Amino acid sequence: MSKYILILAAGKGTRMKSDLPKVLHEVAFHPMLYHVLAAAGAIENDGIFTVVGHGKAEVEAAFAGETAFVLQEEQKGTGHAVKTALNSAFADKENGTVLVLCGDTPLLRGETLSALLACHENCGNLVTVLTASLAEPFGYGRIIRDENNQVCRIVEEKDASAAEKAVQEINSGVYCFDLAFLKKAVGQLAHNNCQGELYLTDTVAICYETGGKTGAYVIDDFEEVKGVNDRAQLAEAAKILRRRKAEAAMRDGVTLIDPDTTWIDTAAEIGADTVIEPFSVIRGKTVIGANCRIGPNAELIDTVLGDGVTFWRSVAQKAKIGDVCCIGPFSYLRPGTVLADHVKIGDFVEVKNSNIGEHTKVPHLTYVGDSDIGSGCNIACGTITCNYDGFHKTRTTIGDGAFVGCNVNLVSPIHIEDGAYIGAGSTITKDVPTDALAVARNHQTNVEGWAARFRNLNKK
Repeated sequence: MSKYILILAAGKGTRMKSDLPKVLHEVAFHPMLYHVLAAAGAIENDGIFTVVGHGKAEVEAAFAGETAFVLQEEQKGTGHAVKTALNSAFADKENGTVLVLCGDTPLLRGETLSALLACHENCGNLVTVLTASLAEPFGYGRIIRDENNQVCRIVEEKDASAAEKAVQEINSGVYCFDLAFLKKAVGQLAHNNCQGELYLTDTVAICYETGGKTGAYVIDDFEEVKGVNDRAQLAEAAKILRRRKAEAAMRDGVTLIDPDTTWIDTAAEIGADTVIEPFSVIRGKTVIGANCRIGPNAELIDTVLGDGVTFWRSVAQKAKIGDVCCIGPFSYLRPGTVLADHVKIGDFVEVKNSNIGEHTKVPHLTYVGDSDIGSGCNIACGTITCNYDGFHKTRTTIGDGAFVGCNVNLVSPIHIEDGAYIGAGSTITKDVPTDALAVARNHQTNVEGWAARFRNLNKK
């Protein structure tokens, strides 16, 4: 049977007090909708559709290619959003199962949705609601059951009686529907509620009252179905996602000295026996090998590290670092940086769009940009590759075993061949042959007595 996923993400989210569409607010490095799509994508399906409205263009741009979109011109409730989708994206579909999710529930797990679908199909329900029990259920729709414990309706907080408000089983806003039933049911929805909207929850009562089979899949972890409606809940959800990832990493053999101050993206991968020290941030599709030492105060963004790397008090973005490299402190590896094995990048060194060979050292106070540096080189303190003439970027090439002295400017395009030496304080503008010494600086001049005369002059 076909399985479709429909995500409701058209709302403005007024309590966020923001011009940014609600589902684009970031939770643990990614927009809320990213996490919902990740959970949905964990299930085999025949199509994911997202209902958009407020901030349509921004949402579609952020998730182009990951979901099909349905436009809800006016936001008239969850039932209206589903009806809009059924009349457009589902117009040519007659049978199957539709899983309905909310775009502001980033804590949902794929395995929970799989279990909900299995429950729905195994029980032969026309509608199955994901529910949870909550000691203080204020604000949530209540699940009302009949004398046989069958779900017969859902009552919203604003429409509930005192007795109904005492019910602790709540609606998560996640449902499984038989598609044919859903198409009939949304046509029967009415605006007779406090909000004057079409409630998707009313489809449960429609199913029950017409003799259809309804059901609920109850989860133990209410935390998973928490929605995000304001900035405080946004921060709480992010904390939960970070905690989940930290716990998963530790179960996989990673040591986190302080999990509360270590932020790891859900997309990141970390090898066993790696130690991550406090105040480290690992973002995007970063991959860290085994036996590394990361932090403290490290930030890695979409970067790949080999095994045995030490990376501390430094930043790397879209870089590739080989095995047994030592980075930091206060290094900055910019996009396009590729380091071979056993490379040393020291304090206050910036590397951009460059390849650095095995066992090469760039110990401190250096800028390496648009360069190709061989193996076994030493790039001494204060070296600058001058790669920009105001109009064009050009490259510097340094061969194997070269030695670049302190305070050297290498004006690209330039080629320093294997084994060459560059004298300290030089500005090099021409290629340097193999095993040559290049020195480019004025001869020293000493003016006897000048300093004493200068001091005496300034005392007057």
